[in-house]
Amino acid sequence: MLVRLPVGEEFNLFLCQGVYGDVMRVKILFNKKENALVQMSDCTQAQLAMSHLSGQQLHGKSLRITPSKHTSVQLPREGHEDQGLTKDYSNSPLHRFKKPGSKNYSNIFPPSATLHLSNIPPSVVEDDLKMLFSTSGAMVKAFKFFQKDHKMALIQMGSVEEAIESLIEFHNHDLGENHHLRVSFSKSSI
Repeated sequence: MLVRLPVGEEFNLFLCQGVYGDVMRVKILFNKKENALVQMSDCTQAQLAMSHLSGQQLHGKSLRITPSKHTSVQLPREGHEDQGLTKDYSNSPLHRFKKPGSKNYSNIFPPSATLHLSNIPPSVVEDDLKMLFSTSGAMVKAFKFFQKDHKMALIQMGSVEEAIESLIEFHNHDLGENHHLRVSFSKSSI
């Protein structure tokens, strides 16, 4: 798939599209650096990312995602420099869909202002998370721990764009105690 994105956003693109599938490779086009080719793990994941993210705002610019004529992103040949334009994420520990039947498959939702947070350690309280999410300049409108399980919470940002940017910024954030925050879009609102 071909993506039009803000310059220098290839890792953010990996994290953002990683909500809908496992990103294998990203290649920024040499002559059109605002465009990238993204290779997903399979066609279904590519279609999900396209349908949910195309038209969304990221850092004030609209993401435009279309199918590509290329079926895969080639890595640079040995000895050929590509100026860091191609990134291989095939072995990333941040892939959400490695395990067949993972519960992540049943929790895929379109971008919304409300984010689902999980893997929260017992020592982290509401104010810690609200403060963390506001450090990027985003507005936190509401927050709620799950009643039965304080390892999970919902946080509502000021807009869908702020939620997308917060997901990119804070997914896999180290909360200490060997806990890395998991962030995804929520079907629920607060």
